[in-house]
Amino acid sequence: MAATLPAAQARLIADGCVIPAHPLALTADRTFDERRQRALTRYYAAAGAGGVAVGVHTTQFTIRSAGLLEPVLDLTRETLDEAVAGRPFLRVAGAVGDVRQAVREAELAARLGYHAVLLGPAGPDLDEQDLLLRAKAVGEVLPVFGFYLQEAVGGRYLSRQFWRELADLPCVVAAKLAPFDRYRTMEAVRGIAEADRGGEVALYTGNDDTIVTDLLAPISAQVGGQVVQRRIVGGLLGQWAVWTQRAVRMLEQVRRAWAGDDGELRALLAESTRLTEANAAVFDATGGFAGCIAGVHEVLRRQGLLAGTWCLDPHERLSPGQAEEIARVCAAYPELTDDEFVAEHLDDWLR
Repeated sequence: MAATLPAAQARLIADGCVIPAHPLALTADRTFDERRQRALTRYYAAAGAGGVAVGVHTTQFTIRSAGLLEPVLDLTRETLDEAVAGRPFLRVAGAVGDVRQAVREAELAARLGYHAVLLGPAGPDLDEQDLLLRAKAVGEVLPVFGFYLQEAVGGRYLSRQFWRELADLPCVVAAKLAPFDRYRTMEAVRGIAEADRGGEVALYTGNDDTIVTDLLAPISAQVGGQVVQRRIVGGLLGQWAVWTQRAVRMLEQVRRAWAGDDGELRALLAESTRLTEANAAVFDATGGFAGCIAGVHEVLRRQGLLAGTWCLDPHERLSPGQAEEIARVCAAYPELTDDEFVAEHLDDWLR
């Protein structure tokens, strides 16, 4: 039997919200920095995010082999119990691997009070039908976010038929589309729209390189001989792990643009290219995304939320010139940042 969401979280997902992909705070010797991990969680809650995703790519998939999956999930849960003060908030846990591993991780997340699972990489030996069986099995434990991950960081191509069949699983409540490819994004949306229950699956962007376009531009699909339009209503993004208060305000602007505010639409279109340029620096597009997690860390380090850019894998670091490029876009586009907001509250979050 498919798991279901609490009513408040179901409304959050359907309406669309900002869901940062939660980074992992480490000390210089690469041990878990619980104080700064709590500070990050408090930041996302205070910034107005509608949820967080933990144990996902930005958290570093290797937290599993490092024995940190349960401590990180548990500390985030404990911090959120205080930080969100009873308001509706979505807790998403990442799960990876084959069916047994993914179900085991979903069971851990359920025990710790998480609401949904974002299904991550499964290994090259699982075909699309295997992935559907995995989603169905996980969905008996917690509702599922489908996940289209770009190939540069471990994803794969997923067909239109896959997305149609995935959307028809009763456990699937949303899909994070992050192939970093407009053609594949549109193909996936069309597959979901063609599903019998496609209208029940909320669409979220994970395309950090085209956030504004994804949120503004509806995607058309032919369903039953008629053309329907589907909107991407929110985002679950590594880019939204930084400058989160500004991301929340941007989603509010998007809603006003949807409602016909031409001024907001023009402002967002102008901001779109600036945000993509900033993301190219943060995610290390020039370096083939090798420094994408370290780049997120660098922004948070500059703000004082993290002490450094350390990753569990010592080879995972900023690419040459990436820190300077991040400094450049921060100086060029201060309107994209929330530095003043962080500075005002940092001491409280680090308490």
